[in-house]
Amino acid sequence: MAERLLINKSGSVKKGSDTIFAWWARYQEAVSQGRNAVNGTIGALLEDDGNLAINKIVDSEIRKAPENDIASYAPLSGLPDFLDLAKSLALGEIRDELLDLGFSIGATASPGGSGALYLAANNFLEPGQDVLLRDRHWKPYSGFIQNNGLGFVTWPLLPQNKSEGLEYFDKAGFELMLQQLCNNQSKVMTWINDPAHNPTGLSMTSGDRYQCLNSFVESAVNNADVGHTLLIDSAYSLYADEPFGWAETILESLKSGLFWPENLLICFAISLSKSHTIYGLRTGALVSLHPDEDLIERINSVMGVTARQTWSATSRLGQYSACAVHNSEDLGKKWSKERDRLSGLLYSRRKKFISECKSLGIPVNPTMDGFFAWLEHDEPEKIAEKCTDKDVYLVPLQGGIRIGLCAIPEEQISRVAEALAYALG
Repeated sequence: MAERLLINKSGSVKKGSDTIFAWWARYQEAVSQGRNAVNGTIGALLEDDGNLAINKIVDSEIRKAPENDIASYAPLSGLPDFLDLAKSLALGEIRDELLDLGFSIGATASPGGSGALYLAANNFLEPGQDVLLRDRHWKPYSGFIQNNGLGFVTWPLLPQNKSEGLEYFDKAGFELMLQQLCNNQSKVMTWINDPAHNPTGLSMTSGDRYQCLNSFVESAVNNADVGHTLLIDSAYSLYADEPFGWAETILESLKSGLFWPENLLICFAISLSKSHTIYGLRTGALVSLHPDEDLIERINSVMGVTARQTWSATSRLGQYSACAVHNSEDLGKKWSKERDRLSGLLYSRRKKFISECKSLGIPVNPTMDGFFAWLEHDEPEKIAEKCTDKDVYLVPLQGGIRIGLCAIPEEQISRVAEALAYALG
């Protein structure tokens, strides 16, 4: 009775613990009982000794930060130097070429990539409209979307049949769902976590990106009265072989004559949690790209007001520390070297995992970059439970099992593959 009186309808459906953290807790419980358990649950990069991997270059600048940059508020939209850095983290060196072509680039600081996604959900669709997602996506997407009064629809992560120029993009499914949304909504938005997709580790090829971009632009041209926002969730991009692949695809397409209609906006949700190993400092940004400078200035204003009305200001310390690293050529090089070392951990683990799964006949999904691998399955809970028989803890999600390569020491990769083989029977 009290709940009905005091908690609104939206709050009343928020039940249960987060799946990922629930399975992490089960792993921790197994360890507390003295079991030699394998942790494939957490979405943070761990060293092979099980400790959190920390980029010491960033950590050093955090510890040297002036008192004012630890304790003070940041500007509501972010520190100016950080906003400039955010554009480079999203677009790399392509940024300057896009500016030369007459594009404007805006940025708003946010508490991690999650904050950037919230800004987009809060401002780019009307209440009751749907976001277009791939059918395999990071589970919290649905929370950001639904808490902003939106819904979502999906298209398949992978095409049923590969064709020339299309390896990891279901063009037909994407175009079908996009047109259905255009038929019913005044605005459409799609979120694509690429490269290094969570939860699969999939990265689209240059051909996939080109086809996806062109399908989206074509839809914008054919539906001129419908706003089109393409958001690239690049949370893991700096651990990928092509960290700025989307910027390169956009530039190459423009140079090849791509027409950019006024109802098209491209955004990047960036996160420094992974790339700079500052998960708890909650530092990220939403970066926006459009030829109309006035529009970009308006978006910056809208996002700054949204930030003020939601979380107030993003961590000043996280922004300051990242700028301290990247404003120094020497520190920037050292950061890159350490980031490359951490990328090497992921590469070695993934390579061994793919090899072990192949030898055991485990049909894992294509996985190239980032923190995770994925096993598609209709009964993910059953498979994950079976794996615990071997003291291996993974995360069952809709449609499959997420394997957190980021947390698994290379020497334990074989145990994970063997547990999956056992679970599959």
